[in-house]
Amino acid sequence: MKQWRIIAKEAIARASIIGKFLCLLHVTDAYVLSSNHVVGPSMLPTLNITGDVVLVEHLSHRLGKLGSGDLVLVRSPLDPKKTLTKRIVAMEGDKVTFSLDPTRSHSSRSLVVPKGHVWIQGDNLYVSRDSRHFGPLPYGLIEGKVFMRVWPPSSFGFLGE
Repeated sequence: MKQWRIIAKEAIARASIIGKFLCLLHVTDAYVLSSNHVVGPSMLPTLNITGDVVLVEHLSHRLGKLGSGDLVLVRSPLDPKKTLTKRIVAMEGDKVTFSLDPTRSHSSRSLVVPKGHVWIQGDNLYVSRDSRHFGPLPYGLIEGKVFMRVWPPSSFGFLGE
């Protein structure tokens, strides 16, 4: 009987260690650093159309350390199941001039980004669905700052402006 108790205690100890490790992984992935696979033409030439794996840090936006030019991972305001990778073009209080059709600049509009919002756009304006289509993005939909490409290996490195 003693042997079963020892085995049970060891199993509980191992399960506890595994549980703590999984909790640490979850907290790290959700609140510190995660990877994300980005596919599509909207961020050409910064990101590849065939897909890149990027690292996303989840602290800057919580500390208010984002600015124009930063690449961000955001929850889509049109489909909450999707995430988008776009560039911040303007912060709250900034004036933005934009056109839905980049080839027709004479049909442009202007607005001031409201408090608690940012203006995001894809680098490839011709195919990107961004703030030009759904308006200023609430700051709360920002999930993190994209700062490094880790795949493909030939494009490995930090992503700047």
